[in-house]
Amino acid sequence: MPINVNDPEYVKAEKEFHSSKNLEEKLSALNKMISHAPSHKGAENLRQQLTTRRKKLEALIEKKKKSGKSKKEGIRKGDMQVVIVGFTNSGKSSLLKSLTNASPKISPHRFTTSNPEIGIIEHEGTQIQLIENPAIEGEFFDRGLLNSADTTILLVEKIEDIKKIKEIMKKTSRNEIIVLNKTDLLTPEQKRKTSATLQSKRYNFCLISSIKELRNNNLEELKKIIFDSFNILRIFTKEPGKDIEKSKQKPMILKPGATVKDVAEKILKGLSKRIKETKIWGPSSKFGGQKVGLTHKVKDLDIVEFKTK
Repeated sequence: MPINVNDPEYVKAEKEFHSSKNLEEKLSALNKMISHAPSHKGAENLRQQLTTRRKKLEALIEKKKKSGKSKKEGIRKGDMQVVIVGFTNSGKSSLLKSLTNASPKISPHRFTTSNPEIGIIEHEGTQIQLIENPAIEGEFFDRGLLNSADTTILLVEKIEDIKKIKEIMKKTSRNEIIVLNKTDLLTPEQKRKTSATLQSKRYNFCLISSIKELRNNNLEELKKIIFDSFNILRIFTKEPGKDIEKSKQKPMILKPGATVKDVAEKILKGLSKRIKETKIWGPSSKFGGQKVGLTHKVKDLDIVEFKTK
């Protein structure tokens, strides 16, 4: 015969359990139910049922975590990779959707994202890989992404959250951008003070809004901040006889100090051994169409033409 538990905290936790939208929320509510369950002998079956239910939930969460890890291992790093880090419901999925071609699930419920979500930022002819990491305080936060990321976005709702996130992260990337969300809730004076505080701490930052019309005003600014966080070279390639202006389409991305040989090898491994002549236009050339060797160092926005044997 079921036991009627009158403890208000137990009743509240039971309601939370039935209204939970994901496994993590259910487990949290179930733990509360167990802690407030009656301790007398007559409730022994109830406690046993709750404990059994908890074991099943924990097993499901562990299975889901392993599934998430296998998906994570399939992420192929782009030339420029940015990872969004933040607490649950801070707006990570909305930011990913606003900046990229991705369509992540957006929900007011906590811990909606259980696997990394990937999108591409198109900016100045380049493609920047943007990854939403699951909530930093949740079961599925992927610390491995912090190791591969070139740039990390710390998405927060208030300045105090920056320190909390940094303490949990422990490891940070060389490039870090603070994005303060939901600034539509601040007065102009509060925004001014917030900007002044972030500037005084020498953060690279951007203020955005959760309201679409206001948020869109800052998206291009944020894209530029993200792009400028990378130390890269954009190199274009040109086919012999083709118009030079038509070559300025999608650039390849290389690191500073790269040579003509590096350009060739990025196009195709072993290609540098087949090259008989290289011409170059742009910042590293003395004049347009200058003939150079494989050791010539390229500069940002150079255009390279190869003739092969």
